[in-house]
Amino acid sequence: MQGSNRRKLRLGPLPDYVGYALRRAQMSTVTQFVGALRDVDLRPTQFAVLTVIRENPGVRQSEVCAALGIKKANFVPLLNELERRGLAVRRAGVADRRSSALHLTADGESVLGRARALHDVYEAGIAGRLGTRGRSQLLSLLGRLIEP
Repeated sequence: MQGSNRRKLRLGPLPDYVGYALRRAQMSTVTQFVGALRDVDLRPTQFAVLTVIRENPGVRQSEVCAALGIKKANFVPLLNELERRGLAVRRAGVADRRSSALHLTADGESVLGRARALHDVYEAGIAGRLGTRGRSQLLSLLGRLIEP
């Protein structure tokens, strides 16, 4: 069925469940975020990884995984793709040669700069829908759910 021909289904108690509302909001905002970053060909996780590397030059892979909640098995292909695109590099760690120190390349800095500008527009759209106060309240409440 298409568009207006769809029957509006009753969802029962689902809209009153925090988990359901969070998941629906997450799906909607991620879809919008993916669209916002389309011009720089970055996915949200790639954006987050580049941001953490930018803010912490020389960071270890395990630290990025822990900070962003990424499984190491999923991180390796993600980092391989960032390296293949010339956005990040692994260098031998100074203190421990067995671990890699991650750095952005000049291209990585450039792409992340453009991505941040696109992200600012995306965030302004969210703030426009929630209001500045509503956005701050939402971040505060979500932070309370994230931190144990």
